[in-house]
Amino acid sequence: MGGSALTGRSVAVCVYCASIEGIAPHYLELAAEVGRQIASRRWELVSGGGRAAMMGAIGAAARAGGARSTGVIPRALVDLEWADHDSDELLLVDTMRERKALMEAHADAFLALPGGIGTCEEFFEVWTAGYLRMHAKPVVLLDPDGHYTGLLDWVRGLGERGFVRPEALARLVVVTDVAAALDACASPVDMSPSQS
Repeated sequence: MGGSALTGRSVAVCVYCASIEGIAPHYLELAAEVGRQIASRRWELVSGGGRAAMMGAIGAAARAGGARSTGVIPRALVDLEWADHDSDELLLVDTMRERKALMEAHADAFLALPGGIGTCEEFFEVWTAGYLRMHAKPVVLLDPDGHYTGLLDWVRGLGERGFVRPEALARLVVVTDVAAALDACASPVDMSPSQS
């Protein structure tokens, strides 16, 4: 069976991205390219279960390439985010907390694409949990056009002031192209104690 060239196994990638309409078309294409490359590796997609904007583009492209997709969406957002009923498995939950927990449980790795406050909230939570050694899954930020430059500068500034440890910064992998992002999703995380 196919899978990652690095691990020889299928990887279920949880992707966080924008589900809001009206964003620039190149972000939709970026999401579709991520979906195509997930499929080409014979991996699985885990998403927030919406079919709008980037979230919809990645799901449609992944399935078109033969990838299995699992969507997790709160019942209250089924109409707001136009639930992706084409998902191989669409899981309905009551709260955002349940949504995130179920997405995390189904995932082997986490990949954040450009997005807004919802995307940031999701990726900060898994990044923090990874740094706290609550999971050993890769956390990757795909930022091809500097979307997150200001945010990353701010976080590094927090580190300079002693509010963020170097190990926490090192736990996040930041890349600019899709292949590198997916390679990072398949790379094992070093969970050995830091030498501080």
